Amino acid sequence: MPSRGYLQTARLFATSVPTPRIPQTIIEKVVQKYSVNLPDGKVVKAGDYVMIRPEHVMTHDNTGPVISKFKSIGAKKIVDTRQTVFTLDHDVQNKSPKNLAKYANIEAFARTHGIDFYPAGRGIGHQVLVEEGYAFPHTLTVASDSHSNMYGGVACVGTPIVRTDAAALWATGKTWWQVPRMVKVEFRGKLAPGVTGKDVIVALCGSFNNDEVLNAAIEFTGEGVPALSVDDRLTISNMTTEWGALVGVFPVDNTLLSWYETALAKLEQRTFASKSIPPPPEHPRINRRRLDALRATNLASDLGVQYSSHLIFDLSTLVPHVSGPNSVKVSTPLPKLESQQIAIQKAYLVSCTNSRVSDIAAAASVVEGKKIAEGVEFYVAAASSVVQAEAEKLGHWNKLIAAGAKVLPAGCGPCIGLGTGLLEEGETGISATNRNYKGRMGHPKAQAYLASPAVVAASAVKGFICSPNSLDATSLPPAGALTFSIASGSSDAAEVPQAEEPLFPGFPAAFSGRLLFAPQDNLSTDALYPGKYTYQDDITLERQAQVVMENYDPSFAGNVATILPSLSTSDESTKSGVILVSGYNFGTGSSREQAATALKAAGVPLVIAGSFGDIFKRNAINNGLVCLECPELVADLTATYAKGGARGAGGREGELTVDKGHEIRVSMTDGNVTLRGSDGEKNYKVRTVGASVQELWVCGGLEGFILKSIQHS
Repeated sequence: MPSRGYLQTARLFATSVPTPRIPQTIIEKVVQKYSVNLPDGKVVKAGDYVMIRPEHVMTHDNTGPVISKFKSIGAKKIVDTRQTVFTLDHDVQNKSPKNLAKYANIEAFARTHGIDFYPAGRGIGHQVLVEEGYAFPHTLTVASDSHSNMYGGVACVGTPIVRTDAAALWATGKTWWQVPRMVKVEFRGKLAPGVTGKDVIVALCGSFNNDEVLNAAIEFTGEGVPALSVDDRLTISNMTTEWGALVGVFPVDNTLLSWYETALAKLEQRTFASKSIPPPPEHPRINRRRLDALRATNLASDLGVQYSSHLIFDLSTLVPHVSGPNSVKVSTPLPKLESQQIAIQKAYLVSCTNSRVSDIAAAASVVEGKKIAEGVEFYVAAASSVVQAEAEKLGHWNKLIAAGAKVLPAGCGPCIGLGTGLLEEGETGISATNRNYKGRMGHPKAQAYLASPAVVAASAVKGFICSPNSLDATSLPPAGALTFSIASGSSDAAEVPQAEEPLFPGFPAAFSGRLLFAPQDNLSTDALYPGKYTYQDDITLERQAQVVMENYDPSFAGNVATILPSLSTSDESTKSGVILVSGYNFGTGSSREQAATALKAAGVPLVIAGSFGDIFKRNAINNGLVCLECPELVADLTATYAKGGARGAGGREGELTVDKGHEIRVSMTDGNVTLRGSDGEKNYKVRTVGASVQELWVCGGLEGFILKSIQHS
């Protein structure tokens, strides 16, 4: 759809024929700004592979392994020290000589290279990045941690990366990214008193629990957004990770701008209270110039932009919700759960999700003048030292201590299953954190629930999961009235055709070979490469090829080895091999990169699936294994060759991997797929990989790309 400005111009200049502009979402516009080496005129859209130069990259306790990776590839210099941030936050309770030495080595590396460093006790990295302006509206900031989605609460596109990506960013300032599909989440109505952002995201995870936002970038919109506080937005964006998304961004509006004005005022008075002396130096990232520029250049999604899905959620119909036990996909209205009087032994107000000043204040108001129930331990830790200092100044912190709360240092602690106060076998806990997976916060035979800070505090006082006394049930909507939906027609939005782009020199014009079909969804990394081999560091690529897919189909490696000698390439521009096709969420599970390297070593240069696990895809592309999605091809092969016409039980003849002698050719210039078999020829279409991924392939993977970049510099 043409923009309103274009229509007005067209009326004035009827002979002018401007080039139609492809509409973009806010997220796509931000990614466009941080993409490098784009072809002339390239408009970044969902599905594109781009090379990005993020504003900042954060690593935490995992900085040590990144340093090792950085050194192992021959890098010696951080290319952009302004881009890099270290925060120590995960294992801050651990005072063992080994951990203290690890922290000291990370700090020494930071000091040597001039990197911004925040020591243990300063706070959780994600909170620090928001407080210190590394996560700032309309910027792109990444972190080697899954909860970097949280930056979306302040309109920053935050997304997770893996450790190899972090090393690449240190060495080159760049890494690749595939722009996720775009999902619009529209909030209608307004929250009732006592209902919080935590209740919103807990209910979203439980209501839309069929992968509606899996590997997506979420844009939060609607009339309900302005009334959500920034703390609520940070909580919601933080847990879009658990919902399955890779990004969750709120808009820049008056609520956010006012929040930044307050933050700026605090920074300007952070040294002296008197106005008669000069103010402290300007903060490098949160300052008047930057805020004024943000107001002047605010971004919005274009008219006519397409989303892969449009979810609608009515905030006015929401009551407090509790997640669990042991799953974020299960959420229950608090009034229903309260009637069961589920006893607890531990309660937690910790983590980057819900330990900001407003959260601590809410919990303090609940416990004021009361005592924690006998037999219950209530652990509290501020999201940062700045948060704790303000909570102490306002009196909230002392109220928690007076009630019997046990204080932990600002850090991740129990949320990640580290340090004091973990759940023991048979115990039940309620927490304001973001994950309640089995064994996450302690023993696998414990049960964990998630709720808002006020509900956690009330439960700690009464000894069972319950609402605070201050919650007025008469002001809430009926517990069973929650309204949510998927807008009709939202899932079949028109896709912008992929423009044909020149291939990176040395990248194949096509991939071709024998097609093998594994009719299985959720084919895990353990099925692709058994765990018993994962930590055999001396295992060769040849041996990896011999055991690939062993846990799914023990005959797979042998079949591939038999097929390869019969394949021939008609020209040098085509890469031949066995082309593996499988179902959805291919490569789900652990982060073991051997799941990708074993397939490539076996002679599989290309995998086609309905969709991929995001971490597997990153590992695959980082190691030169190409991944393409073609749901139509998967559907046709399933209908024709899978047992019962459905994936999950092998082929019609009982085979785990179907081989009908089909030849397949995939053009990397236009995405045309040609499948030839005894029943004739059929054509399909895929979105090919961009120049950023092509260059990685030519370099032999991300490490080769880094070495090339170092040599050129």
